[in-house]
Amino acid sequence: MAGSASAIALARIGSEVTVYEAREDPAGPVGSYVSLAVNGLRTLGVLGCLEPVQRTGFPVARQLMWSGRGKLLGDVARGRRPQDALHSITVMRADLVTALREEALRYGARIVTGQRLTGSTDPLASDADLIVGADGIWSATRRELDPVAPQPTYAGITHISGISDGARIRTPISRQGFNWIFARNGVFIYLPAPDGSVWWTAQVASAQPPADLDTVRLDDLAEKFRTEKQAAAVLQAATGVRAANIGYVLAPVTRRHDGRTVLIGDAAHPVGAGQGASMAMEDGVVLAAELAAADGIPAGLAAFDRQRQPRSGKLARIEAANRDAKTAGPIAGRMRELIMPHVFNRFYEKATGWLYDFDPGALPAGIQGSRGVQQLFQR
Repeated sequence: MAGSASAIALARIGSEVTVYEAREDPAGPVGSYVSLAVNGLRTLGVLGCLEPVQRTGFPVARQLMWSGRGKLLGDVARGRRPQDALHSITVMRADLVTALREEALRYGARIVTGQRLTGSTDPLASDADLIVGADGIWSATRRELDPVAPQPTYAGITHISGISDGARIRTPISRQGFNWIFARNGVFIYLPAPDGSVWWTAQVASAQPPADLDTVRLDDLAEKFRTEKQAAAVLQAATGVRAANIGYVLAPVTRRHDGRTVLIGDAAHPVGAGQGASMAMEDGVVLAAELAAADGIPAGLAAFDRQRQPRSGKLARIEAANRDAKTAGPIAGRMRELIMPHVFNRFYEKATGWLYDFDPGALPAGIQGSRGVQQLFQR
């Protein structure tokens, strides 16, 4: 998503763009659903992709927080300030990638699939004025920029997603909003879709990651969440596992650009907190805007980094606190059940409003080819 968004934005300012994508089908059935808060949606508006994404996804107005024993802990506006008429959108990852890639192609970007660059010295990148490392948390670009850069480590959580048949769910569950359950073995998230299905993600806390994600079984998952009635009911109606991924964290990256190469998205700052896609797209728009305004690529990259690092760093710290809450023990869980109903609704907007107030501005119109060849390096 970071690479596709950057391709659109750089092409919009007049750059010649090539995207190298390691997967043969980047928009294929990889991953699960993605939630986009209003800051991500406004960025999609700048990129020209908001309406296609709204059509293929569905709005989610509220976020409900539950204890494992079924007590409602909070009910807040999802991914927005309460007065914002624009609502968070949940969409399948493949549909979001498709919308971004189609817009990139419309603006003249060249997308090469099934081919991974080996770095800035790769012959394919020899004539590039700029290399954008949008190659994710395991970024090879990051290692090339700094051989001693931090490497991802296990976060203590595995993410397992799927879809359930809503008609088969007999136990009463919430039939609206984005539902977040603090469970004994992690967090369980589910949201009803307009077609009657229920989309869900189990964030399973464990000291060690699974040895083989291909062996994840619904029966084992249902056993882990058997004491949480809503989660158990959703899992009993599951039609299968759609995606399973081990969660990783990354220590702050100190070298994020040089005069020719820059990191964006998870390669630079895996933020989590339901903001990975939105922040990646923000990166693409801000990068293009700063390059268009700067006197040369090195100055544009430095300006981009100065603008983005405080925002992404703050969000990464919030995600660290969220992650600790997901892996908290039973005593912390009981304390949360006592305290959250009295404080969460009252303070949530104050704590998150800065995130949703982001203004992506507008991209300046460029002259085609004004910055030579811009090369994207994408996983």
